[in-house]
This record gives sequence, C-alpha cells and structure tokens, in this order.
Amino acid sequence: MFRSRSKDEQAATAKVTADQPQQPRDPQAPKGRPTPKRSEAQAHRRTRAHTPANRKEASKAQREARRVDMAKQREAMASGDERYLPVRDKGPVRRFARDYVDSRWCVAEFFLPMAVIILVLTMIRVPQIQNVALLLWLVIIVLIVLDSLGIWLRMGKQLNERFPNESHKGVKAYAVMRTLQMRRLRLPKPQVKRGERP
Repeated sequence: MFRSRSKDEQAATAKVTADQPQQPRDPQAPKGRPTPKRSEAQAHRRTRAHTPANRKEASKAQREARRVDMAKQREAMASGDERYLPVRDKGPVRRFARDYVDSRWCVAEFFLPMAVIILVLTMIRVPQIQNVALLLWLVIIVLIVLDSLGIWLRMGKQLNERFPNESHKGVKAYAVMRTLQMRRLRLPKPQVKRGERP
C-alpha cells in the first residue's frame, strides 16, 4: 500500500516525459509540489548566494569591495557626486561651505608658494634679505589669521540665514581648513568659479 514505485516504472515515466515536448505550465494549474515555507526558501537562497569558503577568500572579497568603494569615492571627489562622497563632505551645508570658499580668493591658499619663496630668501646669507624674509613670515601669518576670522564670521552669518534648522557643527572649521589648500588641489573639486556667489 505504501510501497514506492519500482525503478522500472520510474524509468518508463521519465522516458515518456522526455519524449513529449515541454508545454508551458498554465498559471492556474497546480504546480505538482507544495509551496516551500518562508524559512526554507530563505535558507535555500542563503546557500545559493556565493559565500567565501575560507578566511583568505573572505578577506580578498572584502578588499575588492573596499577597492570598489574607494574608486567610487575618488570619482565622486572629482565630480562632486553627493551619493559617494565621504560622510565629512556630505550634505547641503557642507556643499555650501565648499562653494562659499571656492567662490572667493583666500590669503591662506597662497601660503605654500609664499612659504617656498620665504624659505629660499632665508637661505641667502645677506642679513637684510633674511630680515625681509622674517617680516614676510609675520605679514603672511597675520593676513591668514585675519582672512580666516573674516570667513568664519561671514560664513556663520550666511549659515544661520540659509540653514536655520540644520546642524552647523564643524562646518566653519571645515571651510577654514579648505582655504589652506591650493584651489586646484582641493577635494572635492571646486564646483563654482571665482566671483560666482553660491
């Protein structure tokens, strides 16, 4: 009564079905098998997903994923794509801070070229030239401090007007640090021209 079918019967059935062309199943017709439980279907999906066999493969897959993420971030830094920027550069407030700095001339961005010139002047063994170099150091540092203070105050006012309900924590420091970089070396790349107000 509860015997399984004999092997001959199973082979004959398989031969008959192999000879007949497969017809598309009617969606209303029964499937011929029970619907699997959700837990069974999820377990089946997990086993089908490619999981690394050992730690070496897992670390290799992790490195590859990290490499892809870093490539996306580099591309976003060049194009300004908000989706892939690092967390410190994301959001409309940070974008405004970048545009605010990039739209104007800043004294601090000329610090590196001036530092090289002053360094060369200090190497010359003429006391008058060395005194001029020291005076230039003092002047450039005072100008950078005054310019940074002006940017800090003016941008704080602009942030309060434009983004009253958003957090401004660290934004002014972020903008001032951006002024210390030469324009062509800034990341994310400037999206506005000089004189073009954000």
